Amino acid sequence: MNIMDNQNKITVLFLCVHNSARSQMAEAFLKKYGGDRFSVESAGLEPGTLNPVVVDVMKELNIDISQNKTKGVFEFVKSGRLFDFVITVCDEKTAQQCPVFPGITRRLHWDFEDPSSFNGTIDERKARTRIVREKIETAIMRWVKSFEL
Repeated sequence: MNIMDNQNKITVLFLCVHNSARSQMAEAFLKKYGGDRFSVESAGLEPGTLNPVVVDVMKELNIDISQNKTKGVFEFVKSGRLFDFVITVCDEKTAQQCPVFPGITRRLHWDFEDPSSFNGTIDERKARTRIVREKIETAIMRWVKSFEL
C-alpha cells in the first residue's frame, strides 16, 4: 500500500470547526511524534482565531503554536491538494459537513470536546482543555504506533 507523497511522507489533514483548538493540537502532536514520516496540516470549516487557552496548555508541554495561522479547509479543496488521511476531530454532526477530498483519501473521525465551548474561570477552562489535550496526544501516539510494523 503506497500512501506516501512524492517526498515519501504520509500526508495528513486534521479538520475541526474553526482550526483554533483541536486540529491545531493534533497537528502539533503529529509533528512531534510522527517525525519525518508525516506531512501534516490542519484546517477548519470556518477559520477563526487561535484559542489562547489552547496555546497556553500546549506551551506547558513546550509546544509553541502561538504563531500558527488558522486555515480554511476549502482553500485545500480548491487547490486540489491530496491527502492520504483526512481526520476530523470535531463532533460527528460537524464532521459530516466536511468536504470530500478527491483521490484515495482515508477519512477518520476522532470525536473530541471543543475547548472553545468551555465556560468557567480560566483555571477551570485550562483544566478541561488539558484533558482534551491528553486525549488528542494519546490518540496521535497510538495512531503513529500503528504504522510501526
